[in-house]
Amino acid sequence: MAGRTVRVGGASGFWGDSCVGAPQLVAHGEVDFLVFDYLAELTMSILAAAQRKNPELGYATDFVQVTMKDILRDVAAQGIRVISNAGGVNPRACAAALQALAQEQGVDLKIAVVTGDDVLPLLPRLQDVSLPARLLTANAYLGALPIRAALDAGAQVVITGRCVDSAVTLGALMHAFDWAEDDYDRLAAGSLAGHIIECGCQATGGLHTDWEDVPDWPHIGYPVIECEADGSFVVSKPPGTGGRVTTAAVAEQMLYEIGDPRRYLLPDVTCVFTTVQMEQAGPDRVRVSGARGLPPGPQYKVSATHADGFRCTGQLTIVGIDAARKAQRTGEAILQRTRELFAQRGWGDYSRTRIEVLGGEQQAVLFVAVMHAQKEALELFAREIAPAGTSWSPGTTGAGGRPSPAPVIRQFSFLVDKDWLAPQVHLDGQALDVAIPTGQDPVSTPQQRPEGAAPATPPDLVEVPLVRVAWARSGDKGNHSNIGVIARRPEWLPWLRVQLTETRVQQWLAHLVAGEVTRFDVPGIHALNFLCTEALDGGGMASLRNDPLGKGMAQLLLAMPVRVPRAWIGGAAGANPPYEYP
Repeated sequence: MAGRTVRVGGASGFWGDSCVGAPQLVAHGEVDFLVFDYLAELTMSILAAAQRKNPELGYATDFVQVTMKDILRDVAAQGIRVISNAGGVNPRACAAALQALAQEQGVDLKIAVVTGDDVLPLLPRLQDVSLPARLLTANAYLGALPIRAALDAGAQVVITGRCVDSAVTLGALMHAFDWAEDDYDRLAAGSLAGHIIECGCQATGGLHTDWEDVPDWPHIGYPVIECEADGSFVVSKPPGTGGRVTTAAVAEQMLYEIGDPRRYLLPDVTCVFTTVQMEQAGPDRVRVSGARGLPPGPQYKVSATHADGFRCTGQLTIVGIDAARKAQRTGEAILQRTRELFAQRGWGDYSRTRIEVLGGEQQAVLFVAVMHAQKEALELFAREIAPAGTSWSPGTTGAGGRPSPAPVIRQFSFLVDKDWLAPQVHLDGQALDVAIPTGQDPVSTPQQRPEGAAPATPPDLVEVPLVRVAWARSGDKGNHSNIGVIARRPEWLPWLRVQLTETRVQQWLAHLVAGEVTRFDVPGIHALNFLCTEALDGGGMASLRNDPLGKGMAQLLLAMPVRVPRAWIGGAAGANPPYEYP
């Protein structure tokens, strides 16, 4: 395929994404490859629990029973090749279920399975890592080389376990263009392409700052990348679908969850995204180029999970005068009562509690989130939510049923040398070893460039919320939050750097961020990237917040006031900013 454009469609951003993505891309996307990402960091523990109950489970069942069931015949007829990490902790069972479906539909399908990411058998060898007790899963983020090997061997469908989200795309492009494993600039470009489409509609207007300008949400298009052999690509979507593909939307997704854009660490390549450039190449078409690559490090990242007690969240709605104050007192009363009941039964105190009140003066929603080592204690807590409706605050309603305690699953990450693992491709009854380069030097952290002189203070400044002059998106990196901020006009970036200092961002988000804030420059797309550490109350299921994944952090930052030249906003603080979508 080296002489033509290769089209890859991103059909799923997580296990639970809409069922419309894959059929849309198969029917209208004209794709060569269809890729799926199913595995959030804690999904593996959910799948492991399912496998313990039934050895034939442990994979994302929707991939087979819903998605492939609907598109299998069309995929085979069109010669589309499918790559998915839906295998979870049991990719062989996923492949067996898909093979049974293919036989049922009379489709001849060549399915490859990638194994080798399970690190649990290797844990006794670890000497320098302090591991938590009761580990549930430990899986290495494999790269694109096993996927490439499976495609090279003729597989039409490749099913993996834990791998880097972008690797499902990079593996396809390495196969299609015969990119060498040390062609790092192209590997970085392919990884960026995969990163942009790995979250589905987030590349086509989903979660966009200017959400009101994104049309037809019910029929939003899933992303398609049109990639060239040099690594440059165009982000698009199927014709006639909703959503919007603009440089702003694609830039937001590029910065999503990447941490340091100077050294985005992947098993196949170390990506340098500070040089990336984007241009609007037409309606719903954004050309992306300029990614640079360096050799990868010598180790795989391992994502492990372990059990840590139980959690439960109760909810009530409080209506009427002083609703927020009444909700707060109700939450405090629930905690005091249940603590006394725990003491009577000889149970310990909660390990953690959190009260959140959302709403205004006339209506508020109370959330009381708690953790405890004993499930029985939280079952008692769950029974004591509804009695508030007849005992305390007037206007109490909306209990919504008794909540159920759930296990707390915490994530734990560490590194293992690449030569500890031996990825294999299983196809047609044979196991093919995959050679992985090892022994690389550790990736060095680049020094921050000294900041140049600040631009002269512009005359006639007015105060506006940041959203008037910037776009932003946020997401989680474990217990850290990543917030990307893009200037609405390139020439505005120098003054925004003066306004958006690390100190000021940390102060604005001080009620959420317990650690440091580090700012990185991304000049190619006139942007700043902020890494906020210890910002998510533990992150994932370990967090008691309503926003454990940091999705709202950018929205909070966009409300921060900044002082900008009056000319930027059309002469009045209430005027609309002078920008238009191409």
